[in-house]
Amino acid sequence: MNRGTEENIFAEERKQLVVDLVNRQVKVTVAQLCEQFKVSPATVRNDLRELEFAGLLKRTHGGAISNRKTSYEPTFYEKMVENIEEKRAIAMAAAKMVQDGDTIAVDCGTTTLELAKCIINRKNLTVVTCDLQVALYLDRNSQATVILMGGILQRDLFYTSGPMTVEGLKDMNVDRVFLSANGLAPGKGVTSPNMVQAQQKEQMVRIGDEIILLADHSKLGKSSFIKYADLSQMDVLFTDDGADPRVVEQLRAEDGIEVEIVKVPR
Repeated sequence: MNRGTEENIFAEERKQLVVDLVNRQVKVTVAQLCEQFKVSPATVRNDLRELEFAGLLKRTHGGAISNRKTSYEPTFYEKMVENIEEKRAIAMAAAKMVQDGDTIAVDCGTTTLELAKCIINRKNLTVVTCDLQVALYLDRNSQATVILMGGILQRDLFYTSGPMTVEGLKDMNVDRVFLSANGLAPGKGVTSPNMVQAQQKEQMVRIGDEIILLADHSKLGKSSFIKYADLSQMDVLFTDDGADPRVVEQLRAEDGIEVEIVKVPR
């Protein structure tokens, strides 16, 4: 492989990493990108120009911002490849809170699917969920009693939602609720990209004796379209060791939430 080909491959990898970084942090500066990738400001600006032309981000004075809308929800397939090792580590740690004989509610999402994989050996377990993947996995691999909530099936997301789902949750009481989130930030609470999903998550918070939030580091410090809970309503947050320490300290100090930092094997 000649030098020119190697440089082209590196440039394409760098641009993909730039998009990933902008989507995680929402906003980045040229100086940050120069430091991150050890390239010149001219190279960064050229990358940003090409990425904006491709519709992957929006340039600003001195940097770039994500062009993902706050109401955007990635598909199940997109979520599956994002921070999968972090999600598995978080799920393994959170699964220790599930005891034999528990009745739990498991939210929809790829992190909660990883949680389901970790609890298949619990005895006399009852699981309430609106996530088809969670329900199917537990049905095939465990002896748990699975209660799948009815509602409108969300295309490419594999969960049910809507008034029927919310109504079905109202009269339930569970020992623990395991929630996912698209964003959580000090002062802004726990957020979701759409109102219907937020309503059922809000109802899940109401029915649990203990509320456990599972969120990898990319969700911290971000906010999505609508808040479904205050962080003070969470009993514990499980996140990974890639989390920004400043955000973690803010969550502990301002919102009083217990934060468990999970080390990710690398």
